[in-house]
Amino acid sequence: MLNQKEIIDDFIVQTKIGLFCTYGNFYLDPKEPFTDAVISHAHGDHAVGGNQNVYCTKATAVFMQHRYKKFAAGDFFIKSFEEVFNLNGVKISFYPAGHILGSALVLMEYKGVKYLYTGDYKLEEDSTCEPIEFIKADVLITETTFANPATEHPDAIAEIKKLNGVKPNIMLGSYALGKSQRLISMINQHCPQKRILVHHGIVPFVKIYEQLGVDLGKYEVYDRKVMKNNQTDMIYIVPPMVYHSYIKAINVVRIFATGWKHLQNNNEVQLYISDHVDWKAILKTIEEVEPREVWTTHGSGTQLQSHFASKLVVKLLN
Repeated sequence: MLNQKEIIDDFIVQTKIGLFCTYGNFYLDPKEPFTDAVISHAHGDHAVGGNQNVYCTKATAVFMQHRYKKFAAGDFFIKSFEEVFNLNGVKISFYPAGHILGSALVLMEYKGVKYLYTGDYKLEEDSTCEPIEFIKADVLITETTFANPATEHPDAIAEIKKLNGVKPNIMLGSYALGKSQRLISMINQHCPQKRILVHHGIVPFVKIYEQLGVDLGKYEVYDRKVMKNNQTDMIYIVPPMVYHSYIKAINVVRIFATGWKHLQNNNEVQLYISDHVDWKAILKTIEEVEPREVWTTHGSGTQLQSHFASKLVVKLLN
């Protein structure tokens, strides 16, 4: 158990822009541009362009610069994992979150109390990003995307091996950043007979992963003729917009990689591969962090509240 200095109830508050640190005058992953923004990772719902000062990891900055070009930020302040810096009186450090390359847990210390913001995170092994590193904190501010006891993500390796049983060509829907790179790596490891084609919209992110030292294995940029001339064992990885646009694509098995059940409807094969924590993983994180309080965001924390009842304070920020 950490020290028992008083937790400040309004240290982090939810506003229309996002999670605001009232004592440090900065936002965590703001939805609109702000003067000082601490960015946990580069997904678009956490990293908008136009902030004046962005504090993040190197990979997050590179992804944002690719996506937003000159509008990415006024200035980037690149921080290594575990490097401590001071922002308006709050001590901050980043630790790997295991979500995508460069994703970070944000540890904030103020008046002797430690507040840990997870951003998005996962506990499963993933060779394409840094594994999560648990840190003790007085307050855990956790995402609750899948904070439901009924939600248990299946083993990702068992899921990807389902593709071995699909002989025809596959159109595989996947988020361009993070998920696609994980899938390329997993297919190369566990479905070696498959030939991977990548949509041109995803390729720049793949190249950035490689530039940052991540070996994903073999893949090719999509070529229509190649797909047409080979009727089996090809996997064409496409972003969601393309996947949903080509609803009547012929001669392919349509599969979408996600943890969301509603996005698996009408798919010929269901591929439950998520980059978020499920119920058991959240409980494991709470066990490892040993917080005195848990604050929830990005989803519903009501079932966590019920689960812990009088045992642990669970506060809903949204």
